[in-house]
Amino acid sequence: MDQTAHHLQQQTELYGEPLGDLMRRIGGTLGLTQARLAEAIGLSAPMLSQLMSAQRVKIGNPAVVSRLHALDELAIRVGTDGLEPAEITAALDQIRGTTGAFTKSVPTANIARPSARTVVREIQDLFRSVASADEVHRAADLIVAQSPSLAELLLVYGAGRTDDAVAHFERHH
Repeated sequence: MDQTAHHLQQQTELYGEPLGDLMRRIGGTLGLTQARLAEAIGLSAPMLSQLMSAQRVKIGNPAVVSRLHALDELAIRVGTDGLEPAEITAALDQIRGTTGAFTKSVPTANIARPSARTVVREIQDLFRSVASADEVHRAADLIVAQSPSLAELLLVYGAGRTDDAVAHFERHH
């Protein structure tokens, strides 16, 4: 396997899909150039290009990952709710200004419930920050006889595709 293919596989394990696919989908849905997408998530354009082309594997800054998740959620909302351009611009400005830190500046009643995809990606990020897909498979193999449901959770969220994990989450939530 060549290095780019290996990096694409690692990105899929970390983010549920290659970053190039994710960024192109978000940028296309939101009408963002690569430079504007880089600005919105807080990366330099060259770094974004390296991530999209799989020259680099991982986003090291948690705040950037958080903003990328927020942009993905915004793109989903654009597709499902048909947001107006002014609403998209306002949301982009808000996302651009986030730090990724936990703050409680807005009453919780005003905060929209995160989508299943957002919740699933957070769970996947947690699993993938502590174990590789191979490690998750080995752990699931060790416990499947005694705890098949727990083994399934490990496999679906720790090593599975995001779409499959979202379907699982929606079935069980």
